[in-house]
Amino acid sequence: MAAARFTVEGRVQGVFFRASTRTQALALGLAGYAKNLVDGGVEVLASGDPAALDALERWLQRGPPSARVASVRREDLPERDAPPGFHAL
Repeated sequence: MAAARFTVEGRVQGVFFRASTRTQALALGLAGYAKNLVDGGVEVLASGDPAALDALERWLQRGPPSARVASVRREDLPERDAPPGFHAL
């Protein structure tokens, strides 16, 4: 499976970003997690179909309605199998 780590910056904590990311990722059939970072950003690690990762990246650039995304960085990772499900940590 393809995998990628996304780092999202902006107003992305306290706006249901992780929970909304989980909903979006599950709808796309992705596995992984979203977690808050100490610098105020959110890290998203996802694995699955490459087209689904691209769709998640497009969604992360907007986020949920109350978020204000300033930037999204993507790091493609070596292919890996991830446990099923997507978690908001």
